[in-house]
Amino acid sequence: MSEFTLFQRDDCHLCDLALDVLAEARLPDFASSWIDDDDVLEARYGVRVPVLQRSDGAELDWPFDVEAVRVFVQAHRR
Repeated sequence: MSEFTLFQRDDCHLCDLALDVLAEARLPDFASSWIDDDDVLEARYGVRVPVLQRSDGAELDWPFDVEAVRVFVQAHRR
């Protein structure tokens, strides 16, 4: 199981940008969760995607940049 999950939608331009940021930040392996067909996730993340979540439940909402991702990851390792 991954330590990080990216909540996203199909055909989401912002989600594509977030994937680019995560790649540039060299985020360790992460899971993707598409919210489109899940009523619970849609209710929680509908207007917020993309959202990066750590396994401890902390979330980083878009917009985020490389530095914000690195800080988010480092906070998890402490």
